[in-house]
Amino acid sequence: MTPPRTRRYSLAVAALAATASLAAATIPAQAAHPSTLHTPLRAQAVAAYDFGHPDPAAPGRERDIGRSGTALSLINGGSAMRVADEAYPGASPALQVRQQNPATAGNDDWKAGTWDAEGLSSLDAFRSARGATVMGWFKMTGDNPALNSNTADPSDHYNAIGLAGVLSGTSDGHAVRALLELIQVNGELKLVALGRRLDSGASQTFAADIPWEELLPRGEWVHLAATFDFRDGTLALYRDGKPLDGFYVTPGDPWELATTPAPHRASPTDPRGIKIGGSFPQNTRENNACDCRMDDLLFLNRPVPAGAVAAEYRRMTRGH
Repeated sequence: MTPPRTRRYSLAVAALAATASLAAATIPAQAAHPSTLHTPLRAQAVAAYDFGHPDPAAPGRERDIGRSGTALSLINGGSAMRVADEAYPGASPALQVRQQNPATAGNDDWKAGTWDAEGLSSLDAFRSARGATVMGWFKMTGDNPALNSNTADPSDHYNAIGLAGVLSGTSDGHAVRALLELIQVNGELKLVALGRRLDSGASQTFAADIPWEELLPRGEWVHLAATFDFRDGTLALYRDGKPLDGFYVTPGDPWELATTPAPHRASPTDPRGIKIGGSFPQNTRENNACDCRMDDLLFLNRPVPAGAVAAEYRRMTRGH
């Protein structure tokens, strides 16, 4: 039997080798190009990122092509996180996120996001919002879920795989207002939409019935969307423009719709940021790392209807 330390070392070496092979696909900041596609939802998004708009003064930052101007930090990897891989015809470079050193407790995972303890005023459209939508393209590129670098057990894995979300107004970098992610539900990893209407309240989760490995097969680009309606407590998930069957995880009234006056909206606070590919965008802790690529991430302050989700996917894949 291989000693735990040796197994951890081998995993770390494998991760470094994978990172080295990835370098060949990296897009230099000056060569990054924007997507040629313009869609109604991208124009309406509070924040939108195609990873083809590096900040000329800081290539490790990505400009927001939505209406809020909320720039992202490409954390720990900088411009090397932009890779040549089209999610759909005419797409921009993609964002690569991944764990770097599974054998070491730390916070060097590649992820993206922004965080401010006072709340981000540029995201004030999510203040008292009637709902939210998180959508984008995702491609699994490695073993998921990642090894838990915060424990001594060499076989311990995280119980979630971070995709993308808007943080709550009181978030420590993990708690969210609207999140698209994979998490453990009744002992089984599931693709979920997880939302929190009130900063001080509980979250509700809508989990897809289909096994996550079928929804996100390794090496395949998939378009996902999660919608949250804070007015009536409904959530929904979509894959490649089609709604997914699923179930609500938390019984009762976690969003306190029955005990608080209408109209029901989110807390009147600015989100503390956005997290992509894992938690803690202030880079204080590694958590729920994802070995995956992402592109065309949109964050909207309303629940997008099913027809608009389908139309967005159709425009990207067919050009109309």
